[in-house]
Amino acid sequence: MKTITIFLSLFAAFATSTASADVKLQDNSKLLGKWQVTHEALALDREKKPLQVTWEFQKDGTLVTTGEDARSGIGEMTIPIKYSVADGVIKKQITPGREKYEDCAVVEMDDKNVVLKCKFLYLFMTRK
Repeated sequence: MKTITIFLSLFAAFATSTASADVKLQDNSKLLGKWQVTHEALALDREKKPLQVTWEFQKDGTLVTTGEDARSGIGEMTIPIKYSVADGVIKKQITPGREKYEDCAVVEMDDKNVVLKCKFLYLFMTRK
């Protein structure tokens, strides 16, 4: 009985890990257009913090980020950064003007929604 319980526990853990397997992108075609970044979280099962940010993936490899930083009082800002799709993931510039990139893997994706796993955060986005 103990063996069966261990086997079932291992199977459940394996099934859970494969259910959240990354989606490998071939190119940027599924990303093109505007996405509303609705939430961010430290993990898929952690609290989601609401966001008011828009990402627009353009054909030329530019990711235009539009959002408002309520803490600074500056108002809405639009920041273009570079991105590409390579090795199945999104490689996006961390800071404009600097050639340092972070990888964001697509965890889940359908026609209207996408979940990205970046270095420190999960981002939840809806197509606009």
